[in-house]
Amino acid sequence: MSTPGRGPAGSDGGDTAAGTGIRLHAPAPGWSLDADVVVVGSGVAGLTAALRCAAAGRRTVVVTKARLDDGSTRWAQGGIAAALGDGDTPEQHLDDTLVAGAGLCDEEAVRLLVTEGPDAVRRLMAAGAVFDTSAETGEIELTREGGHHRRRIAHAGGDATGAEISRALVEAVQAAGIETVENALVLDLLQDAQGRTAGVTLHVMGEGQHDGVGAVHAPAVILATGGMGQVFSATTNPSVSTGDGVALALRAGAEVSDLEFVQFHPTVLFLGPDAEGQQPLVSEAVRGEGAYLVDADGVRFMQGQHELAELAPRDIVAKGIMRRMQEQGAQHMYLDARHFGAEMWEQRFPTILAACRSHGIDPVTEPIPVAPAAHYASGGVRTDLHGRTTVRGLYACGEVACTGVHGANRLASNSLLEGLVFAERIADDIAAQRFGGNGPVVPVPATGPLQPAAARHEIQRIMTQGAGVLRSADSLAAAAEALEALYATALNDLEAHGKTAEPGVDTWEATNLLCVARVLVAAAQRREETRGCHWREDHPDRDDADWRRHLVVRLSATEKRALVVVPTDSADFPSVHPLSTPSLEQ
Repeated sequence: MSTPGRGPAGSDGGDTAAGTGIRLHAPAPGWSLDADVVVVGSGVAGLTAALRCAAAGRRTVVVTKARLDDGSTRWAQGGIAAALGDGDTPEQHLDDTLVAGAGLCDEEAVRLLVTEGPDAVRRLMAAGAVFDTSAETGEIELTREGGHHRRRIAHAGGDATGAEISRALVEAVQAAGIETVENALVLDLLQDAQGRTAGVTLHVMGEGQHDGVGAVHAPAVILATGGMGQVFSATTNPSVSTGDGVALALRAGAEVSDLEFVQFHPTVLFLGPDAEGQQPLVSEAVRGEGAYLVDADGVRFMQGQHELAELAPRDIVAKGIMRRMQEQGAQHMYLDARHFGAEMWEQRFPTILAACRSHGIDPVTEPIPVAPAAHYASGGVRTDLHGRTTVRGLYACGEVACTGVHGANRLASNSLLEGLVFAERIADDIAAQRFGGNGPVVPVPATGPLQPAAARHEIQRIMTQGAGVLRSADSLAAAAEALEALYATALNDLEAHGKTAEPGVDTWEATNLLCVARVLVAAAQRREETRGCHWREDHPDRDDADWRRHLVVRLSATEKRALVVVPTDSADFPSVHPLSTPSLEQ
């Protein structure tokens, strides 16, 4: 890890703890709640953190954008990775994770993940999660996925692991009596005069406990808002994954890291070239059980490209599919698992089988058409090993965070484990602190323009064309120019005419998407190499001499629209600035 104070935090003279002065246009809060901790998000990370904070005696409120069980976690098919099997060790799990991360993982963070992970999974089971077990031995049944050299993936319901974890945690939260606010889009962070966290503003979409814009006042905020896959036209992410947590953190003055590393899942059900929105995922576990990738002629093209063939890390498989598609002028490849037979499909992969059949494809009798689609953000709001961000009192965990675990490419099924382990670490950090009152909340007028709702589709089109699986200087420059034009038009309307789009869920989401899209493209332009899931056609090689380092981005507090992009001076994961160490007391 970097030494305290080293790295880009505040490196151009700005104070990351003071915020940017940028806020979304929204009505003033008409209601409020008080808490010690507000958790934003209800996936594995958010609910684990909430349960542990509440168990420590902290008044905890969970805010979630949809229903409690409607986040990204329930869509996770494959499972959760941990060294639970005979002969497996955390050291072997660490080695596979470091290889997948392509030289940019923080080894200390990965070591924490793999050593604390097995017990965290056991605690999850104690909380009620039921994983599939062997009929013969009664032991947890483990499978294998891409990048793993051993079977270490625990699964539930065959291919419904996320749904089972979500069910268990939601029931535990309800049993614990933790207060929740559903159907609520978080807007902005509340801060006091010293830049310390004082809660959040949010908008409840008509079906929650309150209506309209309100506030939850709390000295600690845990962002567990999930990903930003909706920034692309085709994604495995649900419609709620619009980068809200990353955008909120940036407006509050926090730093984000490694946002250029967006993992495109190699095997997503191909529904046609014009398909948009959430696409059905065909889990990596299908390949783990022996399915193989073929082209239209039945040729297994991944053989010879990597020692693990179809089970290579996801970036390698996605690139292999894209190369074959380019060579043959094809729109997709095929995943062949006909040899599984009907019984295995029905018992091991019932969710995937049903999804394929609903679209007129029967995997029992025909290969599945697949193509890569946006899946997982390896970067996010950068944190230390306790989930602290560069804004005091603001924490992040799960996909919204950049802990250093994933580096340039996430190892399959490490995401649920990361959410679990770092949520527990955050809760323990909060439980160890004394609580005092915050200073008065400093009102910040809205200064950034809102995007019209129609901009969402335009942003997705721009990003898919210019910053998708294949990137180049020209494609990224075109994307940056188009995104800047969207922002400049809205800013001019605001400054010259005092007009902005009508505040509402659609315009807030579009504005958040534009924010994260601009950061992603700026970082992708800066990184002139191919590494992990960042693939530059004009720089096809990995460049450790110049680019084995992280990119840290924040919004400028002094110059409108400016993104401050700073590379670290080494591969060490940058430390959280000491001035930003969270303090929950005055």
